[in-house]
Amino acid sequence: MTRYTLCALVLAVCTVAPVASAQQAPTKLAYVNVRAVLQQNPEYIKAESLFTKELDGYRAQVAKLQAQLDSASAEFEQQSVLLSPSARNAKRKELEDKAAALQQQTQSMQQQAAARERELLDPIQTRVSAIIEGIRAEGNYAIIFDVSNANGIVAADKSLDVTDKVLERLKAPK
Repeated sequence: MTRYTLCALVLAVCTVAPVASAQQAPTKLAYVNVRAVLQQNPEYIKAESLFTKELDGYRAQVAKLQAQLDSASAEFEQQSVLLSPSARNAKRKELEDKAAALQQQTQSMQQQAAARERELLDPIQTRVSAIIEGIRAEGNYAIIFDVSNANGIVAADKSLDVTDKVLERLKAPK
C-alpha cells in the first residue's frame, strides 16, 4: 500500500467516522509493529537464520562461477592479440555463452532462494497475520496499521499499539 493510498484510507475513515458515530460506536483504530513481533519470535529467528545460511551458500556458488568467468576473461584479454580473428571471435562467443549461463544460473538460484524464503517464513507470517486479524475482530477495530514499514504514520497514541497482544498470543501454545 502506498503512502498516498494509506493517507487516503485514513482520511476516508476519519471523515466517515463522525457521521457514522451518530448511529453507532466510533471507529476504532490500532497499530502493530510486525517487524518487532517477528524479531521476537523464536521460530522466525530460527527460520531466518537457516535461510541466511542457505543464501550464503547460493552467494558462494555465484561468486565461484563469477571468479571462473573473470579468470577466463582475463586469459582471453592476454591471449587475444596472439589469436587469429576467427579464433578470437570463437573465444569471445565462448565467453559470452559462459556469461549468459552464469546469468541464467544466478537467476535460477535467486528463484530458488525466494521460494525457500517463502517456504520457511510464510507459515510464520501467516500465523502472525491470523493473530492480528483475531485481535482486530475481537477488539472491534476497523483497521490495524503495521508501523514497522513507516507507511506514513508519524505519530500515534501508544494505547492503540496491539504489538504486545500479538506477541502474547504468538507465544501461547498453538
